[in-house]
Amino acid sequence: MILTVTMNAAIDKRYVVAGAKNGEVNRVLTCTPTPGGKGLNVSKPAVIAGAEVAATGLAGGHAGDYIMEGLKSLGIRNEFYRLEKESRTCINIWDKDTCEQTEFLEPGFTVSREEYAGFLEKYRSLVSEADVVALSGSVPSGLDENTYPELIQIAKAAGKKVILDTSGRLLQKGISAKPDMIKPNIDEIRSLTGKECMSEKELLEAAADIQKGGVETVIVSLGAGGAVAVCSEGVYRARVPKIEAVNSVGCGDSMIAGFALGFENWVKTGKRNMEEILREASAMSTAAALREETGFFLQKDKKRIEKEIIISREG
Repeated sequence: MILTVTMNAAIDKRYVVAGAKNGEVNRVLTCTPTPGGKGLNVSKPAVIAGAEVAATGLAGGHAGDYIMEGLKSLGIRNEFYRLEKESRTCINIWDKDTCEQTEFLEPGFTVSREEYAGFLEKYRSLVSEADVVALSGSVPSGLDENTYPELIQIAKAAGKKVILDTSGRLLQKGISAKPDMIKPNIDEIRSLTGKECMSEKELLEAAADIQKGGVETVIVSLGAGGAVAVCSEGVYRARVPKIEAVNSVGCGDSMIAGFALGFENWVKTGKRNMEEILREASAMSTAAALREETGFFLQKDKKRIEKEIIISREG
């Protein structure tokens, strides 16, 4: 089972507009609300790919009820810790005329220490059932940069594989607990190492330094340029085909879902093929960009894209 953790869940609303103008009234052509937050955007594609997924985190109020109720139709097991406070809403605006995407992310509620302690009790119980734990996104006010190290330590003490996908100080502190995998982009690699890493060689060297420091697998996200995996087996690059992207929001989360599936299989079989895991994760991410819905992909798109992905070993 894959356990996803979304500490700051949201209702994600995607607005499609045409020729939006600042300072004026703009008509929305379509509005699509879905349960969201980075962890849930990992859950959705993982289920589509055939995984058993339980989703936990914090959600509350009427918005939280909508989020949790929506998981049923998605085939995701709801294990959220409910608060009385209102969960946030995040807006993604897609302008079909300019093909530009704009996001507005609400900060969310403030969590008390008592509420967090209640969540931790539930989290420990869920971890015992899981093969892989995927921690994603921001944490709400009231929690701090020590949140992810604590959650990682609990999961690792239980012998579970842990994937961390966050940014800034949360990522910097999270790495200290040595998750099994992180997925920084180029800017985050620079922030983690304190180096400019202007050349590709410097970028990979920086990723290798992080890997040697105790994070078993470092995936460097290159956007449309694919991804590079730095791990104990070596360095692998995935080059993905060019596509006409419809929605790039959640594509990185779909990649995390692919790696979670690969790690779950690793746990069950005792074998890991990083080349195949990277191929599947890259195909899921690319296929997700073809869909207007965030966190979704079609199996037929994934299978077609998989055949076009080029994996090369670079070290």
